[in-house]
Amino acid sequence: MHKIPTFGASDLKQVRETARRLDSAWIGGGFSRDGGSDVKSIMSPFDGETISEVAFASERQVDLAVQAARAALKADWGTMGHEGRAVLIRALADAVERNWLELALLESLDVGKPILHSYNDDVPTTVGVLRWYASLTETAYDLSPARRKGVLSQIVREPQGVVGIVLPWNYPLTTLALKIGPALAAGNTVVCKPADDTPLTTLRLAELAIEAGFPAGVINVVPGTGPVAGKALGLHGDVSAINFTGSTATGRRFLHYSADSNLKEISLECGGKNPAIILPDVTSLDRFADDISTGFLMNSGQLCSSISRVLAPHALEGDLRDMLVAKMREWPIGDPFDPATRIGPLVSDAHAAKVNRAVDIEKQRNNDFSVSAAETKGASPRLVEPVVFFNVAEGADAWKEEVFGPVLSVRFYDDLASAIRSANDTQYGLSAYVFGENPRAIREASTTLDAGFVAINAFCEGDFTTPFGGFKTSGFGGKDKGIHSLDQYSRTKSIWWAT
Repeated sequence: MHKIPTFGASDLKQVRETARRLDSAWIGGGFSRDGGSDVKSIMSPFDGETISEVAFASERQVDLAVQAARAALKADWGTMGHEGRAVLIRALADAVERNWLELALLESLDVGKPILHSYNDDVPTTVGVLRWYASLTETAYDLSPARRKGVLSQIVREPQGVVGIVLPWNYPLTTLALKIGPALAAGNTVVCKPADDTPLTTLRLAELAIEAGFPAGVINVVPGTGPVAGKALGLHGDVSAINFTGSTATGRRFLHYSADSNLKEISLECGGKNPAIILPDVTSLDRFADDISTGFLMNSGQLCSSISRVLAPHALEGDLRDMLVAKMREWPIGDPFDPATRIGPLVSDAHAAKVNRAVDIEKQRNNDFSVSAAETKGASPRLVEPVVFFNVAEGADAWKEEVFGPVLSVRFYDDLASAIRSANDTQYGLSAYVFGENPRAIREASTTLDAGFVAINAFCEGDFTTPFGGFKTSGFGGKDKGIHSLDQYSRTKSIWWAT
C-alpha cells in the first residue's frame, strides 16, 4: 500500500536550495570546479524552471576523480576489512533513510517522476539495496577446492580497482545504489557519471557518504556529457572496469573505448522491447489488469523493463481493449508534486519530442488506437498522454524499436507458437512477461522466451536479491542485483601451494 508523503512549501523550498548547491563534480571529499567547464542548466521536466546550474566535468576533472579513487584504494579503504566496509555501507543506507523525504523530492524535481513513486519506490529501494550489500560484504568468503595430497589451493576474490559507473536518467538514485552497492562490497572505489539531465541525487548521495564516514575518494561523481566525461572515463587507463546502463548505441561506444585503451571489463545493461504474452488459457483479465497496465504506464513508460508489447489471444480482444482503456483512466497526469499524479512529464524536451515522433509515425499508418482519458492537471510540453496501438504490424517501428514512453503496442494471435516467435523477433532480450493459468504452459513459454528476466503473472524486476540483466543487444558482462552482481566488480585469483 502506497504511503502518501506529507510535505509543504517549506520542504520544496529547502530541496530547491539543495539542488542549487549541488553544482559541480564531487572529487575526493568535496565539490570541484574546473574554470573551463561548461555549465548545464538542469531544468524541472514539469515547468521547465532551472533548478540548478551544474558545472560539467572536464577531461582533467575525470582524471582527478580517477586519481582520487586510486589514492583511496591505497589508503584506509583499501586496507579496511570486510567488516569495516559493511559498517560504512550500512551507515550510508541509514543516511539515505534519514533524508528520505528530501531525496524523494529531489528525485521528483530532477527527473519529473511522481512524488508517490519516488517516495514509495526509489528511496526505500535504495535503502534496502545498500543494506543487502552491506550484509553480503560481511558474509563474503573465498573458496578452497577439494584437497589434493601435497597441495593447498585457493580461489580468492580481489577488487577490480577503480570502477567507472555510468548511470541512466530514469532511475538515477536506485540505479546508483544497485551499482555502488556491489562495487563497494567487493572493495572497489568508484567514479560515477550521472546522466546529463539528472545529476542531483547522485551528487547528494556522494555528499551523504562523507557524512556517513566514508573516506574521501571512495565515491566520486563527474557530471558531464557522454562525449567528454563519459569518453574520458571509458578511455582512462587507470579505470579497471565500467558498468553502464543506458542505450544500446552508447553501450557500443564503451566497448570501443575499452578496446582503444586498457581492455577494461565492460558490463552493459541496455535497451529493451519487452513482450507480455497472455496465454490462451486465460479466461478473465481481472487478475492481471493492474500488472499489465502498470507495466507500460509506470514512470511514464521510462523504464527499461516496461511492458511495451502485448500478445493476446483473439478471444480476449474485446476484454483487453476495454481493460486498457479503463486502466489508463485511473492514472492521472500532471504535476509530479501532486500526490494524486501517477504519470509525470518525460525527462526533457528532446525525449518528449522523440516519443511524440514515434507516436506520430505509427498514427500515420494505424488508426486503431486508444489514448488516455485520464484527468490532466497543468500544461507542459513534456506531458505525453499514454496511447495503446492495436494490431501493430510486426515490421513496424512501434513493434520492434524501443520508444521509452507511455506507448503500448498490441497484437492478437491464434497460434501461441507464432506469438512467441513474434515476441522474440527483436534485437533486444531484456525482460519478458507471461500471464496464464496452466503451470506447464507457463513453464514452456517462459523457457522459450529469449530474455534475461521473465516474470510470471506479475510486472516486476524481482527484488534486489534476484540477478537482472538481458540477452542480445540488451547487454552482457554482468548482472545488476543479487549475489551474482559481485562477479563483475571482482577478479578471481587462483593460488596453488605445494606443501
